[in-house]
Parts: sequence; structure tokens; C-alpha cells
Amino acid sequence: MDKEQGAAFLSCEGKTLTDEEKRLFEVFRPAGVTLFARNIENSKQVQKLIKQIREVAGDDVLIAVDQEGGRVRRLKEPEFMAYVAQKQIGELPLAQAKKMARLQAELISRDLKNLGIDINFAPVLDVMHEDTTDALRSRCFSSDVKVVCQLGKESVKTYIKSGIIPCIKHMPGHGWAVCDPHLGLPVIEKSLTELNDEFEPFRVCSFSPMGMTAHILLSKIDDKKPLTQSAKGINNIIRKEIGFDGFLISDAIDMHALKGSIAEKAKYSLEAGCDGVCYCMGNIDEMRELVQNCPKLSDVARQRLDKAKQILHNKLNNRSDEKRKQYCLMSQGVAAYDEKYDATEVLHRLQRKSQC
Repeated sequence: MDKEQGAAFLSCEGKTLTDEEKRLFEVFRPAGVTLFARNIENSKQVQKLIKQIREVAGDDVLIAVDQEGGRVRRLKEPEFMAYVAQKQIGELPLAQAKKMARLQAELISRDLKNLGIDINFAPVLDVMHEDTTDALRSRCFSSDVKVVCQLGKESVKTYIKSGIIPCIKHMPGHGWAVCDPHLGLPVIEKSLTELNDEFEPFRVCSFSPMGMTAHILLSKIDDKKPLTQSAKGINNIIRKEIGFDGFLISDAIDMHALKGSIAEKAKYSLEAGCDGVCYCMGNIDEMRELVQNCPKLSDVARQRLDKAKQILHNKLNNRSDEKRKQYCLMSQGVAAYDEKYDATEVLHRLQRKSQC
């Protein structure tokens, strides 16, 4: 019987695995490993890195990436297409936007499958508001809930059809946050009635095999614990109100929205009802702390992940050149992308400063 997997998605520091990372992955056998821009140079290098990961962590380890489009795209030009931000798609007329969302999801799926990547941490289903944090604004499809629902559904269905596991985020809705969760905990004091529209895109896309929590405090649901670490929030809202029964992974536990050590952050997130936790910074000491204190996947979590893995057998069609031409023609009508804010880089700088 295969060795059990740990209830965490880990990361690595560079473009190849260090000996320490190899030993850690081999012993812990993480459920997944997430790749970031720091891990990616070109296709051949990424394929080699993924092969390294699977040689030590096992063939069943899932490889994930954030390839939303816009500034959150880990695979970049010139080798990969410059996919537009979700907000840019949502600004198109609806029929055109739905076609663009399908094309983008299909083309991204092909890029990922060619590399051996299994999961895209996308689409973002948060509803944009006037004061939504800059960490999130361009990543939202729209401020119109119906538009978010329709474009989100098109994206999720296309990823599944194309053999890539989508992960809807940030459950149960992050749009009212006015501060960046990479840097601090957003507190949202809206009533359940006011939050209903935030939940709706996740209800519509509750068939997604995977979802990611939001590091927010919803005071009318749980005034003490962030959603990621709130049993009330996960059980009553995500599982019951929204009806999501897929694999639930935390947003990055290294974000400053969560307090405590890495081990404590993981412990409280899993105890609250997350199936797995996500660690992104690639710090070997923090990963050692995490794996020494992180349990194996629960039976229910493993069942949810096994169900998600069935999607990987779905095949893409062979019309990629035609699809790329269509996408390029459509993207010519999209407003030029211009955004400097990079929340992940902000966090990286803070981490480096704290280690000095």
C-alpha cells in the first residue's frame, strides 16, 4: 500500500531541489507542492524539477501553481502567453467575456499539462467592491455578482474538461477586505445578509473539486478566529451554506493574517476543518517545523483528493493553435494591463527582513 501523504502543500526554494528538500519531501510525502516564479525558468527546467519532486515525494504528489492571469501568473512570456487579469475579462460584454474565460482556462490548462502541473489555484471568485484591497482588485472578475458567477462557472467547467484541477478562492468571499492579508488580518463586519452576495459565486461553483479559504475575520460569524481557523466559518458557511464538499486547502499559512508559529497555524487550520494547509515561502527550517507537527491526510480529505485526481484523466482537444489565435485576437480589444502591486513580493521582502 502507498505510504500516506501529509496534509500539506509544501514549496521549494529554487529551480532544483536541495538535498535537504529531497530528504524532507521523501520522509513527509506532502499531498502537493506549489511552484512559484522563483522556481520557474523555462519548460525543460520546470519539467526536470517536477520529475525531481515526484522521484522523492512519490508519483501521486500533486503539483500546483497560481496561474490566474494578469500580475498573478507564474509562467510568463516570452515562452508562455501573457494571459490577462480576470478583471480585464469581466469588463468585456458578457458573451465575449464568457468566451474569453473559456479560452483562457483552456490555454492555461494546456500549458500546465505540458509541464506536468496538476492544479491551478484559480479562478478567483471574490466580488470586487470600491474599497477592495489592491492585493485583490484586478484578480476579481467584476463587482457584479452575476458576472462573477457566470465567468467563474465557465472557468471551472473548462479546467475540469481540460484535465486540470481548479481551486476556487478565496472562500467564502474576500471582496470586502480593505487590507492585504499578506500583511495583516482583514476584519469584515458585514451582516450575513450583506455577505450573501459574496457567497453566491461559491455556491454556483460548489461543484469545484478544490477550494481555498480566505484569511479574513467575519465578525458576525466568528468574532475571534480567522475564517481559515474557524470551525464555525468552515462548517456552517463553506460546507453547509455554500454546499462545498471538495478538498479545502488553506490560503498560505505564512501570510501575516494568521498569528503564531508555522506549526500552530497549521494545527489550528486543520482542527477547524481544512483538509490541508498551504505553505509557500520555501524556508527549509519552517518546513521542517511544519512537517514535524503536521498529520497525515484524514480519510475524508484523502477521499476528496482522490476524487479531484480523477479530473487529471480528462483529455484536451488538439486545436491549440486555433485557440491561441482566437485568444490573441480577442485580447487585442482588452485594455492594457498596468499594475505594480505585488502582494507576494511584499511578503517576500518582509520575510527576508525578518531573517536579517
